[in-house]
Amino acid sequence: MASRVIMPKLTDSMEEGVVVKWRKAEGERVESGDVLAEIETDKAVMDLEAFASGTLLKILVPEGTTVPSGTLIGVIGDPDEDIRDILAGAQPSAARPSAPRPAPSAVASPVASPEEDTLASPRVRTLAREHGIDLKSVKGSGPGGRIVERDLESFLAQKKDQPTVREVPLSQMRKAIVRMTTQSKAPVPHFYVTIDVDMAEGLRVVEGSKMAAAPSPISITHLLIAASARALKQHPGLNASFAGETIRIFSSIDIGIAVALEDGLIVPVLRDCGSKTLGQIVEAERILVARARKRELVPEEYTGATFLISNLGKFDVESFSAVILPPAATALAVGSVRETPVVRGGRVEVGHRMTLTLSCDHRVIDGAVAAQFLQTFKQALEHPRDL
Repeated sequence: MASRVIMPKLTDSMEEGVVVKWRKAEGERVESGDVLAEIETDKAVMDLEAFASGTLLKILVPEGTTVPSGTLIGVIGDPDEDIRDILAGAQPSAARPSAPRPAPSAVASPVASPEEDTLASPRVRTLAREHGIDLKSVKGSGPGGRIVERDLESFLAQKKDQPTVREVPLSQMRKAIVRMTTQSKAPVPHFYVTIDVDMAEGLRVVEGSKMAAAPSPISITHLLIAASARALKQHPGLNASFAGETIRIFSSIDIGIAVALEDGLIVPVLRDCGSKTLGQIVEAERILVARARKRELVPEEYTGATFLISNLGKFDVESFSAVILPPAATALAVGSVRETPVVRGGRVEVGHRMTLTLSCDHRVIDGAVAAQFLQTFKQALEHPRDL
C-alpha cells in the first residue's frame, strides 16, 4: 500500500516548511529510516526520514518551495502501484516559492554546502540578498575563486540610482519570531523591574579566566546563567508558567539564551542549570551556542525554556526590556557593563555597573516577588567566586 509523505510539523510553532533539497529522486528505492529530504523549519534545517520502504513514486513539491504543515509532498509505494487516487487529493496550489535564505552553514563557514554552489562569505551573501545581486554572475577574486566584498562594488554602484524602497520576503525564522512575539506581547500582561549590579568582581573573574588561557574561558553570560540558577532555586515561583486555571512550577531550571543569527534569533536551552557547576555551565553553553550558530539544533534544544536571558551588552546597549516567550514567565534583559561614578565611604570612585531588567508575567508573578528574586540574583552575581 502506498505511503504518503507529508510536510511534518516538527516544532510547536511550525506552520509551514520549505523543501530545501530532495535527497532521493523519483523512481529511487527508499528504505524506512532513509533521509528523503532536507526541510527548513522556523529554526533550523532538519532531515525528513521515510516511515515506509518502497519506491519514491512521486515528488509533488519542488525544491525551494514553501508549503503548510500537513501538505502531501511525495508518495512512496510499489513500483507499479496505482496512486492516482492519492494524487487526486493533493493540493499543489498551497505551494509557493520560498524567499531566498542563507544556507544552514553560512553563519559558521564560507565554504559552499550542498544547498549552495557559490563560494562567498556570510557578509557577501547578505549584501547580495539585500541588493538583489545574483552571485552566480559575480567573478570571485578571493582564494579559490571565493567572492569577497570588493567583488560586489561594481554591482552595488549600479544599484545606487535605483529606488531605495524595497521589499524583503520574510524568512521562516522571521515568520516564527513574528508569531511568537505577537502571541506573547499582546495577551501576556508584562511588567518590568530594573536593578543595577556591581560587576567589579565579575570582571576580575572573567579577566582571570582569560589570563589563565582556559580552553573554555568564563564570560559574563556564564556568570548570568549561574546566578540565575542560584536565584531561581531560592525563588522557584519564578521558574514557572501560566497554564489557564493553574500555575506550573518546574522542577528543572532550563535557561534559554538568546542568540542572534544572520536572519533572526534562536534561543537554545541549557537544561537543568540548577544542578550544574559554573565549569559545567561554561562547557555546555559553549557547545550549545556553537551548534545554534551552525543551525544544527533539534527542536528539543531550543524549546521549553523556563527562564530567558537576553544579553545586548556587547552592543553597548545600556538597558532594554525583553519580550517573554512562553512557557517561561520571565525574561532577563542584560545591558553593558559601564564605568560610572560611585560613592564609597564618602569618596567618589570609578565603579563598574550593569543594568538588568526583569520582564515578568503578572498572571504568575507579583512585583514584590520579582524584586526579591533580583536581590538574590544581585547578591550572587556580585560574589561570582561563590557560584
